[in-house]
Amino acid sequence: MAFKLHNAGLIALGAIFGVAITMQFSALAQKPLEPALPLEALRQLADVYAVIKTDYVDPVTDDKALLQEATSGMVASLDPHSAFLDRRSYRALREGTAGKFVGLGIEISSSDDGYVRIVEPIEGAPAALAGIQAGDLVTNVDGVAVRGAPVDDAVRRMRGEPGTQVTLTVLRSGHIAPLKFTITRSQIVQKSVKGALVEPGYAWLRIAQFQEPTLDDLAAKLAALYRQDPDLKGLVLDLRNDPGGLLQGAVGAAAAFLPKGAEIVSTHGQRADSRQHFYGTAQDYMLKNGDALAGLPAGLKTVPMVVLVNTGSASASEIVAGALQDYKRATVIGSRTFGKGSVQTISPVGLDAAIKLTTARYYTPSGRSIQAHGIVPDLRVDEYVDSDGMNSLRMREADLEHHLANDRSKEASMRADDLEAQTRLYLRELARKPLQFGSADDFQLAQALRYLKGQKVLLSAAQATPP
Repeated sequence: MAFKLHNAGLIALGAIFGVAITMQFSALAQKPLEPALPLEALRQLADVYAVIKTDYVDPVTDDKALLQEATSGMVASLDPHSAFLDRRSYRALREGTAGKFVGLGIEISSSDDGYVRIVEPIEGAPAALAGIQAGDLVTNVDGVAVRGAPVDDAVRRMRGEPGTQVTLTVLRSGHIAPLKFTITRSQIVQKSVKGALVEPGYAWLRIAQFQEPTLDDLAAKLAALYRQDPDLKGLVLDLRNDPGGLLQGAVGAAAAFLPKGAEIVSTHGQRADSRQHFYGTAQDYMLKNGDALAGLPAGLKTVPMVVLVNTGSASASEIVAGALQDYKRATVIGSRTFGKGSVQTISPVGLDAAIKLTTARYYTPSGRSIQAHGIVPDLRVDEYVDSDGMNSLRMREADLEHHLANDRSKEASMRADDLEAQTRLYLRELARKPLQFGSADDFQLAQALRYLKGQKVLLSAAQATPP
């Protein structure tokens, strides 16, 4: 996700619970209504409202909710990332950028069988302390079934006031009966940056999503890695499953490895303020005074690099991968990214709601549009040694109904057409142990290290297929 504060430049906001978007804050009160109002259509809406009030089987008393649903449907019909945000959704969006929220402390995603999958519990957070594990499938939240419901519904049920409790019912591999965990909510402070020396001379750095503290955490982790080994011979930047985040974080992350002042990303849309260029300078990547990247080791500009991406890499993470790829600063390894390359503007409506509206596309330094196309890796490497057929099953931007078209290249759905093959692959992947990025079992990381050492890389069969 990405959005813009009036005095802070574009931000790409990535929610831990879904694919990132690009947004900017605006004020409807400052904008004149230039287009003529379609009075006939508005009269029709009023007529529909009147018929519902008088003829529906039961009395409809919540007029505000009814009209909010009408507004929500109007905005949502435009594209998958435009939406009406009620008070709760608007608050959750603002909390996500700060990396702080009240909840359980879990990374979640939707599973292919309709449940909510635990991607990873945050270390030391309530869910981890209660015994929740990566790979668990949440079936119920406080007794309410979540299968088939939007992930956001489960998120809302899991969040609440500090000190209150919530009960999760989960399915876990190896357990016949469902497990129940009663967890006390607390304020969660997310750490979006991890890193380690995985071998002498070789570092792994993972950005899980881009938030307000990410650049400070990134700079601190890079400095620590160089203190451990001042003569690094290779660095792997891991952006897999990174749904996006603050664009300032993306610009800063790319700037850490590129020449000072290099163009990182540009945006273009109908509005004059949507046509902008962002460079690797403190004024374009800092949300506060100072420069988090000042004083970083000079070796970061030249150390050989690999960027790991997959279908879960979206928005701000695609900006970083695209910039480093355009400048040939890093070799991109993995699978084609999600293809979320549009900008959404957040316009407050009243005191407790907002409209999130797509207003621009963003482009890599060479002018490529990522929208509905994604970043194609230089080297395609599967997630597992025995091939990752699940890539053909995973949802991408081009698969979303009413998605915004790519204006500079041909787009296409990446879904496999062979339903039988999909089913076989799905059942095989379902039986796998959840992959822990950065672990000894991380096949893509192992191949990235082989590449940095000049050794043969085990490529995907898809490498022979034109992108």
